[in-house]
Amino acid sequence: MIGRGVRRIHTMAWRDLDDPDAGGSEVHADEFMRRWADAGLEITHRTSAAIGRPAESMRNGYRVIRKGSRYSVFPRTILGEIAHRSGPYDALVEIWNGVPWFSPVWCRKPRITFLHHVHGPMWGQMLPGPLAGFGRVLEARIAPPFYRRTQMVTPSEATGEELLELGFRPERVLAVDNGVSEQFLPASDPVAARSPEPLVVAVGRLAPVKRFDELIRAAIVAKRDVPGLRLEIVGSGPMRDELDALVAAEGAGEWISFVGQLPHDDLVERYQRAWLVASASLAEGWGLTLTEAAACGTPTVATDIRGHRSSVVDGVTGLLAPLPQLGPTLARVLNDHDLRGRLAEAALARAKTLTWDAAALGILRALHAQT
Repeated sequence: MIGRGVRRIHTMAWRDLDDPDAGGSEVHADEFMRRWADAGLEITHRTSAAIGRPAESMRNGYRVIRKGSRYSVFPRTILGEIAHRSGPYDALVEIWNGVPWFSPVWCRKPRITFLHHVHGPMWGQMLPGPLAGFGRVLEARIAPPFYRRTQMVTPSEATGEELLELGFRPERVLAVDNGVSEQFLPASDPVAARSPEPLVVAVGRLAPVKRFDELIRAAIVAKRDVPGLRLEIVGSGPMRDELDALVAAEGAGEWISFVGQLPHDDLVERYQRAWLVASASLAEGWGLTLTEAAACGTPTVATDIRGHRSSVVDGVTGLLAPLPQLGPTLARVLNDHDLRGRLAEAALARAKTLTWDAAALGILRALHAQT
């Protein structure tokens, strides 16, 4: 799959994996780019500046160029690509994360656009009123007509459905499932590894869209029926002070804890110890932390949103619920050992079918199809 004249590929993304705000989208990009580099492709990743990182470096076999702010990165990158300042390339991958790069307007080489999810209701949480309104219009009305002939690639059928609702043609929308790193795996002795107390773990950036405040409220409801419940929140972000204040106001500081960002091995251990992984997110393209936990043998309770429906098979690998029912659903699964065991077994089995090798190959095939 490295023939057909495509050897040098440029990718464009809003943020870099080394950025303090990096999340699932950045992990996804790194996973497929490192595999493409291992296969002999020359990859240049163009993104915004990251605090404490050099403007240019090599990572996992591919070149990273970090220039521009969160906003100036768009015009700077576009002008740079037009002028070939980052070097020649044979094909382009645009990662559309809220704000599009409008590659159909200026790129005449083979290209695809990867879109994790439609931001929709997220705009109101990310930007103040007028700017949020503009973001919604840009994403839903202004940009789509430019991409009618572009091959759109998504991480899930759920996001594919969103694109169809925006008017994209079915033959131009392809879903390629996310993978799960082989480093996420069950403990050698799963029973001994589990916390002796009912432990719920939630992982993600402490940002409004993740709705950790609602998860905390749901856990407070669940604790009425599960007295030993503990909640551990893994991650950092702008809502930390607000969430600390909420936990203090609810008198929940003894059983709800914030553990910040964790090294990879510690995160695996957290998943292995948890009885459940949980998410109250408003919008996701997939829900990467949920399949990571599944690969460790830990099932999910999460909000019933499109992205979660792709990463969780409702009633099989976990339970999805509307936000008002999230607390009672947590309590139900924590109190039902047999149900939790069935969900865990199915979650692990499905996670084994999700590989980054398959995801990287699927995206590369979509790119080659444009040559």
